[in-house]
Amino acid sequence: MTVLDDRTTAAMWPAAYPQGYAVVDVETTGLARDDRIVSAAVYRLDAQGNVEDHWYTLVNPERDPGPVWIHGLTSDVLEGAPLFPEIAAEFAARLDGRVLVAHNAMFDWQMIAREYARAESAAPVRQRLCTIALAKELSLPLPNHKLESLAAHFGVVQQRAHNALDDARVLAEAFRPSLHAAAERNVRLPLLECRPLTEWASAPTQPRIGHQSSYRAGSWRPSRKRPPCPYPNPGRYESDKPLKQGMRVAFSGDTSVDRELLEDRTVEAGLHVAGSVSRLTSLLVTNDPDSATSKTLKARSFGTPVVDEAAYTQLLRDVSPADG
Repeated sequence: MTVLDDRTTAAMWPAAYPQGYAVVDVETTGLARDDRIVSAAVYRLDAQGNVEDHWYTLVNPERDPGPVWIHGLTSDVLEGAPLFPEIAAEFAARLDGRVLVAHNAMFDWQMIAREYARAESAAPVRQRLCTIALAKELSLPLPNHKLESLAAHFGVVQQRAHNALDDARVLAEAFRPSLHAAAERNVRLPLLECRPLTEWASAPTQPRIGHQSSYRAGSWRPSRKRPPCPYPNPGRYESDKPLKQGMRVAFSGDTSVDRELLEDRTVEAGLHVAGSVSRLTSLLVTNDPDSATSKTLKARSFGTPVVDEAAYTQLLRDVSPADG
């Protein structure tokens, strides 16, 4: 794949492309609606993806910091950090008039939008671009859609994974050649609309450590038609081994993480979201394995492996590639 060089950029650059980007990474207390941002970083890029400046801040989440083993930010570290309303204006200035770019951009945008809604404000973002979607548009030969795989493809060295500043730097450095490859082929960028939240209702109680209350029992959401999984089903999950791309995963019952987000992360990992349990199902994820739902009953009859949501989200962090 040839990438545009600086001498040909101006002459060949697609006129319809955005005039600036804000590459963003946020670390959070969890994945749910009531979780909070604990750190944020923004790399501002010009129209051709060149870095203009960068910014980083810690944020006091006003609750337990969540998975410290992932982001490394303890309560002691965050105690003296500014509250989100205190950094909201500076954050907004970094985003203003630019396309928000992130790896799994839906998640970052949702977390940012909720923080601004809590602060009775709105982020000045109208469009977002997910680098996972862009990698798919470019048909990059990646073993999976993790940031580390995208970085390795472009020779970008990660120094501190799950540190917002370093993750944003890595993504900015990987986004520039992706953008140039798209421009060279005149690929339409996978831009999506960002809709700010107009109101926010706080949870009635303070979230407990290890508990996330994003899922509302009985809530309705429209079904989404997802593209077929590109990998063959390797069979059932084995407890002493990692998940493997192509496995069929079914969900049953309430989940603390927003179900749609959990399913999106499943698909992005190269797994198949199954709407029902059959003999081909690799794994059932449920927080109530003793319930008498049709899925749990079928899982018992078929001997389908069952794990809870917490174990599953850990498994999602290290999914093995499909057999070549």
